[in-house]
Amino acid sequence: MSFGQINLELLEGLLYTFLIFAATLAAALPLGLLIAMGSKSKIKIISAIVKAFVWVIRGTPLMLQLIAYLFIPSTLSGMFGWNFYVRGATAKLMLVIIAFSINYACYFSEIYRGGIQSISKGQYEAAQVLGMSRSQTFFKVIFLQVVKRVIPPMSNEIITLVKDTALASVIISVDLFTVAKNLVNTQVTLFPLFYAGVFYLIINGLLTVGLGKLEKKLDYFKV
Repeated sequence: MSFGQINLELLEGLLYTFLIFAATLAAALPLGLLIAMGSKSKIKIISAIVKAFVWVIRGTPLMLQLIAYLFIPSTLSGMFGWNFYVRGATAKLMLVIIAFSINYACYFSEIYRGGIQSISKGQYEAAQVLGMSRSQTFFKVIFLQVVKRVIPPMSNEIITLVKDTALASVIISVDLFTVAKNLVNTQVTLFPLFYAGVFYLIINGLLTVGLGKLEKKLDYFKV
């Protein structure tokens, strides 16, 4: 295989890795906020269920969750006489994105929850005095301050997500790390792994700069 062909395969793997990363982030950020609100619900049964779910997801390895998402549907289908199996590259890619999204949403939810709880009660009371509803108070007074506070810990999780995409190799074989590993085995050269490492460093470097600029943009919130 020529040097150009190796580069093309690695670039294709990079595109799939970016797809997993972008789709996971797009789903996990709003889902994490919903989970955080659920864990703070005044309805105790809802709060208890959400907290138990977050505890399970955060307490088990992502790799184990990926395997569970792949095999549990087929196991249940066999038990009940159904014929449901996860087949095909597209179906498996969607499964990876779902697993990653749920996992990271639970981590993000705890970061959101900490940010929300860090806002003083006085701000809620002041908004109430002004006649603002609970939703107006949250989105117009609280939310942007929460964003300012959660960016540093959220940045760490986002950068970790880029590296965790390598775990997708448990189910699929089109991500950057798996492509590089397969090329190492077939071409008997370590260059593809080095190339993959450079790609990961570039992506994380760009994210670090971008998230740093976003944090500075929100400096007008003196929290």
